[in-house]
This record gives sequence, structure tokens and C-alpha cells, in this order.
Amino acid sequence: MKPTIRPQSPAFSSGPCAKRPGWSPDILTDALVGRSHRSTEGKARLNEVIDLTRSVLGIPADWRIGIVPASDTGAVEMALWSLLGPRGVDVLAWESFGLGWGADITKHLKLDDTRIMTAPYGALPDLTQTDPDRDIVFTWNGTTSGVKVPDGDWIADDRAGLTICDATSAVFAMELPWEKLDATTFSWQKSLGGEGGFGTLILSPRAVERLESHVPPWPVPKIFRLTKGGKLIEGIFRGETINTPSMLAVEDARDALGWAQHIGGLEVTMSLSKANLAVIAQWVRETDWVEFLAEKRKTRSNTSICLKVVDPAFTALSTDEQWLRIKATVGLLASEGAAFDIAGYRDGPPGFRIWGGPTVEAADTQDMLPWLDWAFGETGKGI
Repeated sequence: MKPTIRPQSPAFSSGPCAKRPGWSPDILTDALVGRSHRSTEGKARLNEVIDLTRSVLGIPADWRIGIVPASDTGAVEMALWSLLGPRGVDVLAWESFGLGWGADITKHLKLDDTRIMTAPYGALPDLTQTDPDRDIVFTWNGTTSGVKVPDGDWIADDRAGLTICDATSAVFAMELPWEKLDATTFSWQKSLGGEGGFGTLILSPRAVERLESHVPPWPVPKIFRLTKGGKLIEGIFRGETINTPSMLAVEDARDALGWAQHIGGLEVTMSLSKANLAVIAQWVRETDWVEFLAEKRKTRSNTSICLKVVDPAFTALSTDEQWLRIKATVGLLASEGAAFDIAGYRDGPPGFRIWGGPTVEAADTQDMLPWLDWAFGETGKGI
């Protein structure tokens, strides 16, 4: 039967993601609009975002945190273009973004000594095959596959290479071992529910040492440059951004970080995300037409929660026909105001992707799932 109770918030997009509970445009009233980001007040706001990021995530004091342009993609590319070259590179790729970083490294940076270790959607490559003498590039959580690395135990403490980690759909929802991560990136638009366009780049002392001792063999665009005269541009990590940021977006990120700190910090934000996964896991156990895309429970994401359809009538369809039904289901949910933007990623297998980060309330997830069950049944009539 058609459900009657709708989620209070139907925002389940995997980016930009749901705003924090209680958010309204009124929180932007104090934004420094019309002011220079280089003013004393502007830099203070940017530094407050950096300090809150360090506090909430528990980042070591000697790790640098910088606000950079072009979202998580810009932060990752900045790390790749600036850090890679002195050693061979191992790329772990089990979904579209990891494959994209591998393509950039081999086709654009043209690093011949690159090994791309892949796995199909739903699985992980063999993490133990990575070489600690080589640089390692990987996503912590595969946003488009719902598969995460279970921990950092596979990363050697005495590694000679650097680890470059795209953690955009992991931070604030999963525990990250900072001592094992040399260059880590994320954007405000994921677990913080912030606005797009800005990335965060976190560098370990080992990464800074690489930057100051290595000159890339390719021209580095100004927007990616982290050093000048062989020295780290420290201003980037003190709120002196490379390009002009939106002070509205900065204020929004400041509010989201303040919220995370106020509710209890990382332990609480992680528990909120895990609660969403628990709700969906219970529903999957009770629903015969759907399963998790992640093959193993310990690698199952609690943010970008990806589901595959196992109903025989659906699997008998061609891929194009499967996508048509997924889109029809998603469209029906949107028209009912029950869920927005939960289709699987376009490069992945046909299915659903539900954001379960800390800004999504588990009660909303609980209220949305009967609608998904109903809508999928409605679009299958006549098949």
C-alpha cells in the first residue's frame, strides 16, 4: 500500500548533501558579504573553519589544513600534481573516482611506473598488494559504489612512499588514522552538508617534506601550486586562500562545523551516520528485491549506501531498461516529496544510492524506505 508518512526532509542526495538538522538561511546573516577575504576579519573566519576542522576531526597539530578551490576534485588534483613523481605509484580503484585518479596519473601526468589495482563495483582490490616503498593513491570510501576500506592496518607505519587519500565521503562519518594519511582531501558539501566549490587539503609533515624537496617535471598551474622558492606557501594553511572564496559558503561551513562540535564531535557524527546504515540494513533484511552492493559487511559504507536490485524480473532486463526503471522509481519518489536524488551513480551498475551521512536523521531514512518499496513496485507493474 502507498505509505502515508513522509520524511521531514526528503534530501538523500550524495552531494550536495542534506543540511544539518535545524538549518535555515538565517545562519548566513553574519556572513562577511561585501568584505575582502584578505581582511583581518575575513582571514579570521577562514582560520576559524580550519581550527574547527582540526578540533572536530582530531587532526594532529603538525598536520597542515588548507582551504583550496574546486571542491574535493581540486584538492585531489592539487595533491597529485604537486606530490607525485619521485616514486612509483599504486592506485587503488574500485569505483569511478578511483579510476579517474588513475587515468589522470597515467594519461595526463604520464607516470609510467604506475600500477592500477582494480576491483569491480561492490568489492575491494587486495590492499595487501600495495608497496610501502611506492606512493599510494586511494579513496577511503567509494562514493559511487558504497564500498569503503575497513581500516588503515594495511598501510605501513614505516612506509617510504606517501599516501594520498580522497576521503570526501568518509570524514565526519568514519574514523581516519591520521598518522597513516599524508595528503587527505574532502569537500564541505558531503558530511557537513555545506556548499560546493571548496575543498580541504590536509598535509602531514612527510607530505610537506616531499613538497619542499621535489620539483615536479611538469608545469604546475597556479591554482595547484603549494610551494614558492622551494618552500611551502604557509599562507594557504592560515586562511590565505589561492583564489577568492565565497564568504557565504565559508559562513555555512563555519555553522556546520560548530554544529558538529556542539552535538559532541566526531563520536556523535559517526554514530548518527551509523544509525542510518542500521535502519537500511534492517530494511534490506526484510526486503526480498534488494541487496547491498558492497559484498562484505565490513566494507559497507555508512554514508554513500548503495543498493542493487536482485528481483528476477528486473535483472532479466537490459541495462538500459534497468536504468529506465530506476529513473522512473526515483522520479515517482520525487513527485511524492518522499526522496530526492537517490539513483545510483551514472557510471555504476543500475541501482539506488542513499546518503546516510550525519546530517541525515535516521527517522527520515526510516520513513523514506516504505516509499522506495512502494515506488519500485509501482514502476514494475506490467513487466
